[in-house]
Amino acid sequence: MKCPQSINPSRCAKRTQVSATAHGFIVSFRRFMRRDARARSLVLVSCLGLIVPRPAGAADTEVRLNQIQVIGTHNSYHLRAPDSLRALIAKRTPFTARALDYAHLPLPEQFSRLGIRQIELDCFADPEGGLYAHPKGLKLVTDAGLPPLPNHDPEGKLLRPGFKVMHIPDIDYLSTALTLVDGLKQVLDWSNQHPNHVPIFILLELKEGSESPELTKAPVFGERELDALEAEIRSVVPRKRILTPDDVRQGEPTLPEALRKHGWPKLDAVRGKLFFGMDNESSVRDLYLKGHPALEERLLFVSVPATNPAAAWMKMNNPIADFEKIQELVKAGFLVRTRADADTRQSRTNDPTQRDKALASGAQFVSTDYPEPNLAFSPYCVRLEPGIVARANPVTGDAALQGLDLEKPDPSQK
Repeated sequence: MKCPQSINPSRCAKRTQVSATAHGFIVSFRRFMRRDARARSLVLVSCLGLIVPRPAGAADTEVRLNQIQVIGTHNSYHLRAPDSLRALIAKRTPFTARALDYAHLPLPEQFSRLGIRQIELDCFADPEGGLYAHPKGLKLVTDAGLPPLPNHDPEGKLLRPGFKVMHIPDIDYLSTALTLVDGLKQVLDWSNQHPNHVPIFILLELKEGSESPELTKAPVFGERELDALEAEIRSVVPRKRILTPDDVRQGEPTLPEALRKHGWPKLDAVRGKLFFGMDNESSVRDLYLKGHPALEERLLFVSVPATNPAAAWMKMNNPIADFEKIQELVKAGFLVRTRADADTRQSRTNDPTQRDKALASGAQFVSTDYPEPNLAFSPYCVRLEPGIVARANPVTGDAALQGLDLEKPDPSQK
């Protein structure tokens, strides 16, 4: 806020020498300061040439979950296939081989080293166990006379019943979390050690069928599988550590109505929590909503149109084509996940166009395969400002919080 030019700073000290215009401004300014909660923020008083900082240690209790922006990773468990297998894939489908040529650090390292706060896990049902324990790629490599593949499951975790985490059975199966339980334990253990983190959003893609008739066919997700998925989540993560649709809905008939009346929780109220979303926008999602139209008693948020009773979070993966739509959704109070890159294209060409649109869109979760660069391709990577894990959202956030890391409960950054 700037003082009118009519105010002379040298005369501000004496009320009797202040013009009527200046006096009116000061009275209005004082009223503003008394009633506006942002008085805790940086206040520019240009008539005095002073910057008055927020009090040290004063947490910004007004920031809500939808008013931040963080970086996420796509297929967060993913490791590159061994060279022998990649050579076979490249021989058949060169584009696929290029698209799969990326890898991520283990989940705890992503959180600590890279500041990742949104992850994605692909889940395959395996109620009997062992369905994915012996990838066909092993035999393909042997038959081709190529160097044998390493043991990807020395502890035999894939032999046990439960949901498995990988990208494509048989050919792109290496994972830093072979099972959903493994992945959730990694997240929860890290969370327990860092209780003040902003909520971590865990996106689950429920995989069915197969990419090709030659590959192992995954079971479909029916009601039993969906119930088992929730049970597996609950077996690892205590209910009090999960932000659920019911927590946001607060008894309102629909989630959009709850967002209009109450908004998302304040950030300080949900630190240390996890929350879940379903990547699927198909019949699996519709089955999950059956009998739970506003996600009553469900654990996962789902991506649906803004008018749907279950609407709270949306997947909008193309920030170039959908830039204005993302901004509209964010302004309306919804959470949005978008992607900064795909199929290694942006890294190979060092093209920041999609990344920059994603960050500017206001999507709260900007997902990437490159939270750090692959220098064999280019310097391309996706990060917030140095030292910042969670920043004020560029569309809905408080401009006075720019440059602060909202991951830290004390925005004075001490």
